[in-house]
Amino acid sequence: MGNHMGRRELREQIFLLLFRIEFNTPQDMPEQMQLFFEDDEVKRTPEEAAYIEAKYSKIMEKLSDIDAQLEKKAENWNLKRMGKVDLTVLRLALYEMQYDEDVPVSVAINEAVELAKKFGQDGSGAFVNAVLAKFA
Repeated sequence: MGNHMGRRELREQIFLLLFRIEFNTPQDMPEQMQLFFEDDEVKRTPEEAAYIEAKYSKIMEKLSDIDAQLEKKAENWNLKRMGKVDLTVLRLALYEMQYDEDVPVSVAINEAVELAKKFGQDGSGAFVNAVLAKFA
């Protein structure tokens, strides 16, 4: 990646894109993705945009598998009852822990907790940490 966005910022971008699936139908997501990448507030290089889109697509391919695992491990937590931020953070982290060789498990968990604290509710960081600990 250029000297432009660090890994943390790139992860945040992927999180924000992935978050949109909670509010849009699959049919609407191509348009949502276009809007996301047209946002002038965020300066991304073409390489960064390609990286974000590629990782988003890979996560979407594994989403039903990831959700099934979350349903199993997060006892008493129906995914539909889970906060949308928490769920999105967990999906991203679980993808990284299981399918992304570039990201060590400890890093995936730490970054997930940071995202949850930044975008979630008061207890989000602790909740995300507790769920991911079951997979570590």
